[in-house]
Amino acid sequence: MQAVLRARLRTARGPVRAAEGVLSALAELDERIGEVFLEADEIRGRVREIGAELTQSYEGREPLLVGSLKSCIPFLPDLSRSIRTHHHLDFIELAGYGEDDDGIRFLKDLNVEIEGRDVVLVDAVIDTGLTMHYLVRSLVIRNPASLHIATLFDRPYRRLVDDLPVRYVGFTIPDEFFVGYGFELEERYRNLPDLRLVRSIV
Repeated sequence: MQAVLRARLRTARGPVRAAEGVLSALAELDERIGEVFLEADEIRGRVREIGAELTQSYEGREPLLVGSLKSCIPFLPDLSRSIRTHHHLDFIELAGYGEDDDGIRFLKDLNVEIEGRDVVLVDAVIDTGLTMHYLVRSLVIRNPASLHIATLFDRPYRRLVDDLPVRYVGFTIPDEFFVGYGFELEERYRNLPDLRLVRSIV
């Protein structure tokens, strides 16, 4: 039975690899897209490791993973598939940036109550932390049992706040412009499987 399952998995991977090849070829036609910074396999491996950490941390519990739209995609689905315990999913969306919280607002709030629940905020990247700080403050007053942050990419040297409950981090990345794996350029390239540098955004 295991041999049959492995064969089916290899067959299923074929179209996925082919699609990734097409996406990479399209990116290479754009002169603004530079070299690969993190390979797709390296990203997949680290996501699986974070999933294993979450599985261990929440053994016997059912955490709620809250994705921050749109950048949490594709990280959140891949992370969810890597967690070997029951968990729930929901999404929020915020808009606005600034030196304080005045310009930040909810575009989409949670669909469920979080009082007494273990909550994990999932985002693709955290840098200044201003938006995430606003989100954490907004959710803490709803009395979750616990609240932590999982981010695939982190820029801690850009922090303007120092009390974010960041517990799970995939990679620390430089202060560069990237596309792929959730990062976009003119709403394109979010679906690239790897992370690529952008030469110019002009």
